[in-house]
Amino acid sequence: MSEIRLYVSTTEARATEILDLMTLCFGEEDLAIATTEVDETNDVWEASVYMMTDEEDEIRVRLEDLFAVDFADLAIEREVLPDIDWIAKSLEGLKPVRAGRFIVHGSHDRDKVRVNDLAIEIEAGQAFGTGHHGTTAGCLEVIDEVVRSRKVRNALDLGTGSGVLAIAVRKLKHIPVLATDIDPVAVRVARENARSNGLIEGIEFRVAPGFHSTAFGQYGPFDLIIANILARPLMKMAPQLAAHLGPGGSVILSGILASQRWKVIAAYNGAGLAHVKTIWRNGWVTIHLRHGRGLL
Repeated sequence: MSEIRLYVSTTEARATEILDLMTLCFGEEDLAIATTEVDETNDVWEASVYMMTDEEDEIRVRLEDLFAVDFADLAIEREVLPDIDWIAKSLEGLKPVRAGRFIVHGSHDRDKVRVNDLAIEIEAGQAFGTGHHGTTAGCLEVIDEVVRSRKVRNALDLGTGSGVLAIAVRKLKHIPVLATDIDPVAVRVARENARSNGLIEGIEFRVAPGFHSTAFGQYGPFDLIIANILARPLMKMAPQLAAHLGPGGSVILSGILASQRWKVIAAYNGAGLAHVKTIWRNGWVTIHLRHGRGLL
């Protein structure tokens, strides 16, 4: 089955409006959306949504309905995407990413690591999270702040992906870390990444959908919970996540578009967590909250 994109060509201003519409329509689903400049001289941009071929008919109908009022003049075009390892491709030529005291890099950039850096080496692989995405980099920045300023005795990385955030916590402080993901491949890759970063012990990797695992009761409650997922599942799991957080504990949430920020904060306020700060990176936000009980 092939991956395709449906897109329209227009001006930058209209592409921005379309991106906002598509974010409202598709932002809480497992679909990638983007705007891309294709002709700077003539102000030509493309607004795209990516999907598998079996989803095309449904998505096209939804786009037609979405564009019916203000963008009916734009033709929805189609492109079949080549079968490329996009994660590997996206890392070609990328510079190391710095966030807080961390530097995330590939093996070819080991010479860029400075004396006081906390280096995390991640190669292109099958699991999400290389540090180059705004959500991962934002989490790293807040992790550095929280672990330096708060008493953190254990941590949970929910939806660990490549394992980079669990690795970051363990490199900052030698505390037990539980890292879970719904995808067995991600868990395997994350475990391999931890080992390649010299972490043979200290991080427990488990396959677990949401909070459905005995590991959470075994290792929790947690002083720090990190969840870089998506806004909709984060809002749904707010009561469960808060129940696994220790008194005065911190929560770091990401995978959230800037436009979704207040909905997520409201869900966690309702679960007894207080907003501490929000940071923005490339249209995405990372939110730090604290448990209302046990605040110092």
